[in-house]
Amino acid sequence: MPADSPPRPTVFFDRDGVVNVSPGDGYVLRWEDFHFAPGIIAALALCRARGYATILVTSQQGVGKGLMTQEALDDLHARMQQALTPHEAAFDGIYACTHLAGTCTCRKPSAEMILKAQMDHGLDLTRSWLVGDHDRDIQMAINAGVPRTVRILSHHEPKVTAEFTLAETSELIELLREKLPQQP
Repeated sequence: MPADSPPRPTVFFDRDGVVNVSPGDGYVLRWEDFHFAPGIIAALALCRARGYATILVTSQQGVGKGLMTQEALDDLHARMQQALTPHEAAFDGIYACTHLAGTCTCRKPSAEMILKAQMDHGLDLTRSWLVGDHDRDIQMAINAGVPRTVRILSHHEPKVTAEFTLAETSELIELLREKLPQQP
C-alpha cells in the first residue's frame, strides 16, 4: 500500500461458523471438510465492492494441539482464497492464532491480530466492522476499537453484546447492503 494512501476501513471475519460452516466442537482439518457458509461469498464480494478491505481473524488451536500442521492450515487457506478469487471475494489478509490457550498474547479476545492487520494493511479501525459468532470475537473488536459488530448466532449463549445479531450467515448480505456505506 502506498505511503500516501488514506487508511481503509475493513470488515474483519471470523472463520469457523462465519466464513465456513461450523465444525461444532471439532476442527476443520482438511479442505474436503471446509464448506462455505450460506451467503458468505456474496457478503465478502459486497464488502470489497464497497471499498472495504476484508481480513480473516481466526483461532486455529488445532495446530497447537498437533491435530494439523501449519502447512496444512496454510494449504487450506490457500485453497479457500483460490475458491474466493473468481468471485472477487478473496481476503486481503489472513491472521491465525494457532497457539494453545494461555500460551500467547494473540488469542481472542486479544486485539493483537486486528492491530497487526492494521499495521500491515494501513487500516482505519474507526470505520471498520467485525463479523463473528462468539463472545471472544465481539470482545476482540471492542478491545481493538472496531465500532461495528455483527454476531452470527451459534450454540453459545451470548454474554457480550454485538450491534447486530443475525440468526445465520445468509442474512448477512442484506444487513451489509443496508448498513455498509460505499467508500470513496
